[in-house]
Amino acid sequence: MIGGRGGVVGGWRWGLWAVDLVGLLVVAVMVEETVELKLSHHLHGVVERVNERNGPFVGLLMTYPTEEIALQVSGFFVPSSDFPLVQLAGRRFNIGKIKGVDVIYVMSGEQTLNAGITVQLLIDTFDVVGIVHYGIAGSTNDSLLIGDVSVPKYVAQTSSWKWKKFKSKKGALPELKFGDYNLPIKGENLLAEIEFTQVQLYSTGRPMQELFWLETDPKWFNLATQLQEVDLQQCLNETYCLPEKPKVAYGLRGSSADIFVDNAAYNEFLFKTLNISTVDEESAAVVMASMSNGVPSVVFRGISDTAGGGGTLSSSIFSLAATNAVRVAVEFIGLLGREGKVHDQ
Repeated sequence: MIGGRGGVVGGWRWGLWAVDLVGLLVVAVMVEETVELKLSHHLHGVVERVNERNGPFVGLLMTYPTEEIALQVSGFFVPSSDFPLVQLAGRRFNIGKIKGVDVIYVMSGEQTLNAGITVQLLIDTFDVVGIVHYGIAGSTNDSLLIGDVSVPKYVAQTSSWKWKKFKSKKGALPELKFGDYNLPIKGENLLAEIEFTQVQLYSTGRPMQELFWLETDPKWFNLATQLQEVDLQQCLNETYCLPEKPKVAYGLRGSSADIFVDNAAYNEFLFKTLNISTVDEESAAVVMASMSNGVPSVVFRGISDTAGGGGTLSSSIFSLAATNAVRVAVEFIGLLGREGKVHDQ
C-alpha cells in the first residue's frame, strides 16, 4: 500500500507502471537484437537481401589504402556476383568470400573515431559474427622486427589522459613526467605530467566497466595461435630482402592513440612503463566497439617501422608489412571456416 486510504489505488497504479516498464525493457532488447537500416533508408532492401543470400559474415576491417591494396593484389578476396558492394556513410562495404568464408571488408579510414564508427556500422547493418582487423604498426619492442606480425592479446587506448597540475600527487595509474626528459639533466617542468586514464566500456547485458586493458576475444586469440607457420614475405624486391625471416608473435600488448609515434623517448616509455610492443591509431577502438556489442574480434598488425627508433619510413616497407598482416588475417579466416566458427556463433 502507498499512502493511507489511497493505498490500493496507488498500488494498482504502481503495478501498471511496473508492467509498462518491463514491456519497454523487452521492446528495447528486441530492438537491440534486430538493429538494421531503418525501413525508410534507400538501401534497406539491398542490405536485407545481402544478409539473406550471403550471410552470416566475418567483418574484415583495415584503415589505410596500402592495407586495402595488399588484400586486393593478394587474390584471396573473391567479390560476390550478386551484390559486390554496398556504399554506406561514405564507405565501401565489399561483399565476397575468402577461402570459402563469407566476408564483408571495409576500409574505415585512419584514427580511432573512424575505426569505431565503422565497426558499429558493420555490426548494426550486416549479419556479422565477428571482426578481423589487420594493418601496419610501429614497434616499441626490440624483439619485433620489420615484417613481423603481432597478434596482441590486450590493447590499450593510450591517448586517454588526465593532464595534471604542477607538483600534483602521484595517481593510481601510470604517469608520464615531462621533467624526466629535460636536457641536459632531469628536472621539474611546468608541463608537469599526464596520468593515463581508463576507458568506460558499455556492453550488452553488463554494467559499465572502467578498463585500461581491452582484451581481444580469448577463443579467437587461441585459434590464431595455430598460425605460427604462415609463410611471411621477406623480400621487398629481387635485390633487397630483410635480414631475418619475419615471424608471427603472440600475446604482446598493443596501444592505440590518435598520435603517430616517431619519438624514441616516448617509444621507450611505452615499452618500459606499460609493456607495450606496438603502436597504431585504431586497434583499441576496434576491440572496444566489438566488446561493446558482444562480438568477437582479433587483431593482426604488421611491423612497418620502429616508432622513433631511426631509419627511413618507406612505402615499400609499409606494403611488405601490410602484405604479411593480410596473409595472417586470411589464414585466420580460413581457420574460422574449417573450424565451423562462422555459422556457430
